[in-house]
Amino acid sequence: MALLYSAERDSWLISPYFVPGEGGTLLMAGQARRGVTVRVLTNSLVANDVPLVHAGYRDYRAPLLAHGVQLYELKPGAQGPARELIGSSGASLHTKAFVVDGARGFVGSFNFDPRSAQLNTEMGVVFDHPALAAEVKRLFDHGTRPEAAWRVTLDGGALRWHGADERVWTHEPEASRGLRALVWLLSWLPIESQL
Repeated sequence: MALLYSAERDSWLISPYFVPGEGGTLLMAGQARRGVTVRVLTNSLVANDVPLVHAGYRDYRAPLLAHGVQLYELKPGAQGPARELIGSSGASLHTKAFVVDGARGFVGSFNFDPRSAQLNTEMGVVFDHPALAAEVKRLFDHGTRPEAAWRVTLDGGALRWHGADERVWTHEPEASRGLRALVWLLSWLPIESQL
């Protein structure tokens, strides 16, 4: 967290299971208020293989966006260069990394969620290497292209998803009503620390 907080210009985060919690939300909102460009790439609901984790993430989107954090949600089965970010299932984001100020960062097994921070044994490498940072940023750029991910925005307090076509989604893109209802119900469970 200290490395993320140290950002002066930009902070780019890739996490398949992104549940920032209040602390992470405050950290990223504070960065954005200081003028740091904060960008996050995570799985969309239809690309996420763990709906319960998406339920933990969903309510943090609006506060993050309201403070200027840029959110991108990977589409299922992304093709082209974005494919490098996807796990062996071929459906969802698997890369876990972040880059700060184009030089320093992290690559490893740590998801930006309470489970990785408190329960799991995670590993990774913190680096200060501009060439490696450039490679992570390249992956981020490929993963956030409109063909590969939806950009999430706020419109009058309501979430909107924008992709490669002109369509603007007013609900979780490509997700069935049943899946959206399940995630809404799961979001009421008091288990965020276990996600």
